[in-house]
Amino acid sequence: MKDARAALRYAKAILNLAKDSKEEAAVNDDMLFIATTISENDEFEVMLRSPIVKSSDKINVLNAIFEGKINNISLGLFHLLESNKRIAMLGSIAKQYAIIYAFDNHMQEAKVTTAVPLTEEVEKAVLAKIIALTGEKANLVNVVNESILGGFILRVGDVQYDASISNYLNELKKEFDNSHYIPKI
Repeated sequence: MKDARAALRYAKAILNLAKDSKEEAAVNDDMLFIATTISENDEFEVMLRSPIVKSSDKINVLNAIFEGKINNISLGLFHLLESNKRIAMLGSIAKQYAIIYAFDNHMQEAKVTTAVPLTEEVEKAVLAKIIALTGEKANLVNVVNESILGGFILRVGDVQYDASISNYLNELKKEFDNSHYIPKI
């Protein structure tokens, strides 16, 4: 990523502008929305990175998709990037903004992998437990992976707790494989 430092500088500038307007939370929501939209649509990302597509056409597409759905500060970013010929960096800037916003607000991302989607009550309980354990808020991301069979895998920062059925079965299998017990016949 040769533009990572530039993306970080743009993200910091947008965060400072949003702080001045007291709209940093709204802009964070916009940046998460923009990053998700770009990462989930390969054709959209290719269009933004394409040197063949005119930047005025890129701006028209961005306005058509996001106008009325995001903050004016976020919309202004599009035009700033167009004038600096950096529209291709939009996704990176949006991700960087979300990272530094979370850091500034002492929030971290907690990833919970479950076999089925979390219910609202369980999600609230997990968030409360994370706050109790770490003392910090967290954005909860639920990943559904049926191969864990049941239970959950919780990852907060660099700490992981695996309480999945598949992990339990793997540990049991290792225990049987490592035992040198030979039954007497």
